[in-house]
Parts: sequence; structure tokens; C-alpha cells
Amino acid sequence: QSHQFFIEFFLQKRQRLKLNQRISLFFKGVAMGAADIVPGVSGGTIALITGIYEELIESIKNINLSLFQTLFKTGFKDFWKKLNGNFLLTIYLGITAAVFLLANLISYLLSNHEYKIWGLFFGLVLASAFMILNQVEKLTNKNVIYLILGIVIAGLISFLSPASTPETPIFVFLSGSIAITATILPGISGSFILLLLSKYEFIINAIKSFDLQILSIFALGCILGLIIFSRVLSFMFANFKNEILSLLSGFLIGSLIKIWPFRNVLESRVNSQGELEAVVTRPELPSITNVEEIIFFLVFTIFGYVIINFLQKKSLENNKD
Repeated sequence: QSHQFFIEFFLQKRQRLKLNQRISLFFKGVAMGAADIVPGVSGGTIALITGIYEELIESIKNINLSLFQTLFKTGFKDFWKKLNGNFLLTIYLGITAAVFLLANLISYLLSNHEYKIWGLFFGLVLASAFMILNQVEKLTNKNVIYLILGIVIAGLISFLSPASTPETPIFVFLSGSIAITATILPGISGSFILLLLSKYEFIINAIKSFDLQILSIFALGCILGLIIFSRVLSFMFANFKNEILSLLSGFLIGSLIKIWPFRNVLESRVNSQGELEAVVTRPELPSITNVEEIIFFLVFTIFGYVIINFLQKKSLENNKD
């Protein structure tokens, strides 16, 4: 009953969004999209800070079979109200605008400022790991085991996974399904999942070149993941919160290996554009001769760490209010 009341409250609240409310909501979506395109910054965290997280999750969870039955039984108007359509559409447009606007910038930075951008990502993910770990109510022996398990699993994936993964439709679809689930978890981003799956730069380039085939497949995967896997994660988070947080924190820590930019190329190939690209790499300690790269990496790592701590502070302030 309380769940139904909660839904009805938001439906009435968002039934008719005024122009200024839509503009505000749109820019909150823009902030979420900007966060989601950067590994280590969660769109869920931004939603939490801007005060729309709870409504977003409830609206997503409200997408089920009965919702579509409403569409066929009573028409589009009732379907749209039950969907909380104005709210979701405005957020979606904001996220989409940010993603397309920033794709070119991210692609440029990855190509021309490698150590700076990977340093930023490293700091963002490291800070996110500690932020999630701080949310664990009590670090019991069981939670420590989950933490170590997360580190080991992610570390193995990072070491064993190739620098590139299949670009087949089914893998792109699955990448979208898995990555989108991170949206409902403040602290871990969809871009980070794509990075772990070696599909981050691939999707960024698809957005940059507006490759509709790849983007459509990826979007379909996102829709499926949002509807199905988000419910599983929501259930796990509600019933095993400390265990999930410990595992996620360990997962982020172990995955730092994947973001480490100082690597030795073991195997390479020429891609379809005639460019040489790494296929298998292994992390290594930076050479003393690369002083400039090391300094840039450290500076931007610290900067990324500070950004996450600032966002966490704002989130805590909003929760107190």
C-alpha cells in the first residue's frame, strides 16, 4: 500500500510539469549524462544529489507488464501518466544531449591527453571505491571476505581480459544490458562497466560518428537491462546491502588495473581503418624517463579523487536537508 501511494504521489506531482520545472529537470538529466559518460562518476550519484533519485528508481520499477496492459485497455494518456512519462522523457533528453555533446571531447582527450584522462578516471574510481566502502554499516569478517572477493574477481578480469573485445551485435547488446544497471547504484557508473568490458572507446566512437546500427543495438540492451536486471539489483541491494557494497567496493579497487595507463603491449593488430591497435596488454611500472606522464597522471588522479569527495559531501548535505 505504501509503495502504491508513493507511485501515485509522484504521478500526481509530475502529471503536468511547468516549463521551469522541465528546464530544471532537463539540466539534471544533462548532469547525469555528463557523469555517466565518465568512468567512476555515477549518474545515480548525481540523481541523488539533485533530489530525483528516489522518483527515478520508482518510475523505472513501475515499468512492467501491467503498464503496457494499460496502454491497450485505456489508451496512451493513462499509460503516459502511469509511466510518469513527462519526468522520464525530460531526464532522458537531458542525458542524451550530454552524451552526444561530450562524446567528441572524450574521444579527443583519449587520443591526445592519454595520461591526463586516465589519471582522472583512476582518481574517480579510487574515490568511488572508498565512498562505497564508507557506506557499509559495519566491516565484519563476512564483509571483508566480500571485499577481497571483489578485488580478486575484478583483478583477474582486468589481467585476463584483452584490450579489445568482440564487436558483434550480441556482445554490444549484452554490454548495454550490463552497463545500464549501474545507473541505479550511486557510486558505480555504466561507463566504468563498459571500460571493464573493453567497450568504452568503441561506444564513444559510435556516438561520435552517430553509428545508428551500433547505437540501436546498444540502446535495446540498455532497455532490457533497465527493466530486468535493475529489479534484481534493487532486490539484492534492499536485502544484502552491506554485502553488495563490500563486493562493489572490492570490484572497483581490483578494476583499477584496467585503468592503469602504463602498459606493455604483448600483442597488436591492424584494425579496419589501417591503424595499429593493442589487443593484449599487461600493466607495468612507469619508466623514470616518463617523468612528464607520471606527473600528469598523479595530478589528475588527485583531481578526480577530490571531485568524488565533493560530490559525496553534497550528497550527504542534501540527505540531511
